[in-house]
Amino acid sequence: MTYSQQEISCDVAIIGCGPVGAVAANLLGRQGLKVVVIEKQVTHYPQPRAVHIDHEMMRLFQSAGVIQRVKPDMAETDGHLHIGADGGVIRYMGTVGAPRPFGWANDYFFYQPELESHLRAALLQNDAVNLILGAEFTSLAQDDNEVTIHYTAKNEKCQVRARWMIATDGAHSPVRKSLGVELDDLNFEEPWLVVDAEVEGPLNFPEFNGLSGSADLQRLSVMMCDPSRPTTLVPGRRNHRRWEFMLLPDEDDIEMMREDNVAELLKPWLKDNNYQILRASTYRFHALVAKQWQVGRVFIAGDAAHQTPPFFGQGMCHGFRDVANLAWKMAAIVNEGVDASILTTYQLERESHVRGVIGAAVEAGRYICELDPKVAAQRDATFRDQAAHRRGETAADLIPPIREGLILDGTPSAGDRFIQPQLSDGRMLDDFIGQGWRLIALPDPAVSLNSIPTSSITAVSADDLPDKGAVRKWLEDRGAEAVLIRPDHYVFGTGKAFDLIAACNAQVFQGREALKCH
Repeated sequence: MTYSQQEISCDVAIIGCGPVGAVAANLLGRQGLKVVVIEKQVTHYPQPRAVHIDHEMMRLFQSAGVIQRVKPDMAETDGHLHIGADGGVIRYMGTVGAPRPFGWANDYFFYQPELESHLRAALLQNDAVNLILGAEFTSLAQDDNEVTIHYTAKNEKCQVRARWMIATDGAHSPVRKSLGVELDDLNFEEPWLVVDAEVEGPLNFPEFNGLSGSADLQRLSVMMCDPSRPTTLVPGRRNHRRWEFMLLPDEDDIEMMREDNVAELLKPWLKDNNYQILRASTYRFHALVAKQWQVGRVFIAGDAAHQTPPFFGQGMCHGFRDVANLAWKMAAIVNEGVDASILTTYQLERESHVRGVIGAAVEAGRYICELDPKVAAQRDATFRDQAAHRRGETAADLIPPIREGLILDGTPSAGDRFIQPQLSDGRMLDDFIGQGWRLIALPDPAVSLNSIPTSSITAVSADDLPDKGAVRKWLEDRGAEAVLIRPDHYVFGTGKAFDLIAACNAQVFQGREALKCH
């Protein structure tokens, strides 16, 4: 092995170009930051792994400028259905006919190799992003000014010098291990067999008692909470289907992956369907959270920072939220001169959010994985007793707000995801008012929104939005005159326009008055 004098300088170095790393690079590159992405593999992983995202991720694809690339390969679906041991519905989180306050549907399924291909294609068209494939991270060193990343590529030693580094290098993260960051084990580990297949025609479902007349089983993620074999059936884009079968205590991983055993498990769901198995692999579903998400100038994100049981399909969503949180803050530091201390809010904002969702997934996992028939029957009865209180729930209800960090705590809806109504011309709100910091206010003759420089903040009157009054109603429901929205689409705070600007200057811009009102 020879030493290469090649040395690259950038704002952000990203280790790992899976979907989370690629979204991070697209977000940062679109805001003009110089980005280097180091990826061990020459081509993206050819098999499907993650399959689900929600409306918030579609909105982030808008922010990253990739929505038109990825949208055609997204399959919009209708929510989640849990079936009890007796074949009756115990929990239905359906979205048919429900309002879409965030513009997009709540659930989308996709084929990961296609998604990765689209995200990488976008990177190749951005001159601010340098994607280095076939490059393996080996070590890092950092000081008060920069981090130096050492890697090997084409049998040579190379290095990148960056202002910051983001590790999106997966559950077995070499970067996390090199930093000595430990994982907090939340005591959930169950073995499952995951089967992906291309299937011609609809799946065969039995009759389910208590099923809503609006429910289309072919468009739902169906969880069979059957103590004889907990099973998940997941719709995919076009003819892709996924099954997840819990392995029972006496079953061997390798034996259960055999073609004949897989065929036997699929048999009840396939009548005369022609199908082709794409893969059959066993996994341990974990619940883990890193104890430290930032070490100096290095940040860990995605599966490197947390691992979530898949029962509500939020694993990849967590990673996208992570890098969206980092991207707007890094861009503010580079482009607006904001103090780098705002990055210390990354773990503060994201960890409690992640733990909240993991907690909901673990809770679901424990009742889904119940193997005792008597306990399962009691579970089913309890859930049906609670059905009236759960009516109308969707998986979106499980996502908590940001509870601390760069928000105006104490104001209504601070930390919530802000709505994105569809406009009368078919566009979404973000397409109309743009990205970045946005102030939307009810009309006030005493306040001129035109006095706020558009280079720092977009300020609009709620009555100028062709949204059929959706944002006005949102403000009036909270008794607020204005809302200030962060670049990652979370509400900074609500109240009077000038008060929001002043609070943002104090918290984010440390009194520099980067956002001004006159």
